[in-house]
Amino acid sequence: MLEVARIIGGRRLSGTIQAAGAKNAALPLLAASLLTSEAVTLHNVPDLSDVRFMAEILRHQGAIVTNPTPGTWVIHAQEITHRTPYDLVRKMRASVCLLGALVGRLHQAEMAIPGGCVIGPRPIDLHLKGLEALGCVVTVEGGVVSVDATRARGSLVFMGGPMGSTVLGTANLVMAASLTPGETRIECAAREPEVVDLCELLLKMGADIRGHGTAVITIKGVERLRGTEHTVIPDRIETGTYLVAGAITDGDVTVTGAEAAHLGAFLDKLRAAGVGVETGPGFIRAFGRPTRAVDIITEPYPGFPTDLQAQFMALQLLVDGRSTITETVYPHRFMHAAELQRMGAEIAIDGATAAVYGDRPLSGAPVMASDLRASAALILAALTAKGETWVQRLYHLDRGYERFEERLRSLGADVERLPASTMPKGFAED
Repeated sequence: MLEVARIIGGRRLSGTIQAAGAKNAALPLLAASLLTSEAVTLHNVPDLSDVRFMAEILRHQGAIVTNPTPGTWVIHAQEITHRTPYDLVRKMRASVCLLGALVGRLHQAEMAIPGGCVIGPRPIDLHLKGLEALGCVVTVEGGVVSVDATRARGSLVFMGGPMGSTVLGTANLVMAASLTPGETRIECAAREPEVVDLCELLLKMGADIRGHGTAVITIKGVERLRGTEHTVIPDRIETGTYLVAGAITDGDVTVTGAEAAHLGAFLDKLRAAGVGVETGPGFIRAFGRPTRAVDIITEPYPGFPTDLQAQFMALQLLVDGRSTITETVYPHRFMHAAELQRMGAEIAIDGATAAVYGDRPLSGAPVMASDLRASAALILAALTAKGETWVQRLYHLDRGYERFEERLRSLGADVERLPASTMPKGFAED
């Protein structure tokens, strides 16, 4: 059943909320469970559609996957297949990280090129280039990638691309190299906390990895990996989204279980915009509305995260003056701008840069989410708009936010999820 979010703006948000586990960490961790024939137990896994899709894929590969308690998943991949079909991987781009796990465990893989949300091209060329650098034979035919890793050996691999390092590409290479003979040195490796979390899991499983969290990761291949338990890191993007929800409503929101060190560039810009920010062991607090226009440039970690760009754009709509947002990671990731304009925003797009002219009154309108983070940004803008906003295509939101509307309501928001059929006549998409 198609669902929509109905938001009535004007409520000030305040209170405390617990950070969920990181989606972008959990998915590679689930894939990494295929690297061993022993059971892997993951805690603090968020309840998201992407997680459920990944569990479905793991079951298809032959793993026994259970969810004994909320947030805990147990994966026992005693016997698995190297083939992964398109009808499953098409549902999310992150399924590509199965490639490294299958290559490492079985020394072969056959996978349809994954799909994903529509925010511009996201090629897997760097993933395949990295595997070829290890000596894998890679062929692509009819939208299917086949990898023969029977002669793979550790090697020097450069993972930089035109938009910087690749997070899932780095994850794939780390997983594959963990069970590949010899020493692999990954240069221009992604430094994201989610990559570090993957390496921490692999270390518990018996991998030999050094340098994770830096631009150079060194892996010495081992013969086998063992089962273990691991707790997923908090979701820095979800945390940032709730902090913006507090600031955009001139509120006071504290996120507990959060890691401020993972959000340095974002928190710096939040402070620069005039929002009050307080951090401490296991919490981040944002209070007060923004008062200054600031410019941001998205970059790979530790720069300003592209996954918080849309939310920050919504925040800047409140500020008198002109701010600019330059997107270097996904230069076409501005489809939310047109929907914000439907609410009264003044935004001009020039290539990879958006100019935001703030302090224009926003009013509720029917809007359409184009991707995961855009859906969150539209709801954030609706929190401060006059009247009623209807956000369509909520399935995007469910890929990365657990019970988003419920948790916003706990902070005082007037938001509810409804069947699409309840929208006023003429609002719904065809």
